[in-house]
Amino acid sequence: MGCVFQSTEEKRVTKVDWMFSSGEHAKDDYVLYYYANLSVPVGRFQNRVRLVGDISRSDGSLLLQNVEEADQGTYTCEIRLEMESLVFKKAVVLHVLPEETKELMAHVGDSTQLGCVLQSTGEKRMTKVDWTFSSGEHAEEEVMLRYHSKLRVPVGSPQNRGRFQNRVTLVGDTSRNDASIMLQGVRESDRGSYTCSIHLGNLTFKKTTVLHVILKEPRTLVTPAALKPEILGGNQLVIIVGIVCGTILLLPVLILIVKNTHRNTSSGTSTTLVKSLENVQKPDPEKHVYSSITTRELIEEEESSGRAEATYMTMHPVWPSLRSAPNNPPEEKSAGGIPKPEQAF
Repeated sequence: MGCVFQSTEEKRVTKVDWMFSSGEHAKDDYVLYYYANLSVPVGRFQNRVRLVGDISRSDGSLLLQNVEEADQGTYTCEIRLEMESLVFKKAVVLHVLPEETKELMAHVGDSTQLGCVLQSTGEKRMTKVDWTFSSGEHAEEEVMLRYHSKLRVPVGSPQNRGRFQNRVTLVGDTSRNDASIMLQGVRESDRGSYTCSIHLGNLTFKKTTVLHVILKEPRTLVTPAALKPEILGGNQLVIIVGIVCGTILLLPVLILIVKNTHRNTSSGTSTTLVKSLENVQKPDPEKHVYSSITTRELIEEEESSGRAEATYMTMHPVWPSLRSAPNNPPEEKSAGGIPKPEQAF
């Protein structure tokens, strides 16, 4: 955060104060003060702030490292000159953006690249790179790789020495501020947060990558022993033989039962047919009615001879009337309405 006082007079800076306010009505807190060639950070900003400007040129610029979310607010710089009652003030408003966390997924045994590239308009080159690993939120950070000048040696923490030995390689182009690494042979215990810190002189750039490790599904190997058929035990063999014998003995009985059932079914069917035929309505038998009729020839003979020695009977069948039997042909009648005789007995 810059704070430069420009003046035509060559006066020496005697005091510089930096103060912080998180809001309009919040109390100002000291960040750093400079007096008599002595710079003193104050409060929660200790070990994170320092003057980087040239005091001899009235430059009281401040460098704030490891910016936190709580650092968002207004920073005020006050410069006092020698033999001068006026105070030069400058306010800088700092907006803190959330860290962009990149997430990667890798299977156990695979290799994955963790990127870390600093894009800057300046021509400064990184002088130092630190890669740290944390397995959890409250877990201690573990150094997995350090780069300084021409030294490129992965190291492990004292608690877990050699954890990333021979598994981490710096693959980025350091001349272009690329500090990307390659993690080989990913393990289940490698899941966690990886933080890259690039140092450009007095500036530090950080980037965090979260690695998720996916377990591979176990594969079942088929061995010749698994393909060999299982030998039946003594009890199993006895059960199988008993089932076969019982089936053979019961087979004739099942055949007889099926035959008897079929025979009974056939006889019942034939009886039903006979009864149904008997129940069919039979045609009414012909009814014959006989009556004695004296023929005209006999009457005339009797009247002519004057005697009657014998009486002859002529029997004729009487057919049903047309109303009772409409399908029968009409009966032939002689003149006078009397049926025509066919045969005399």
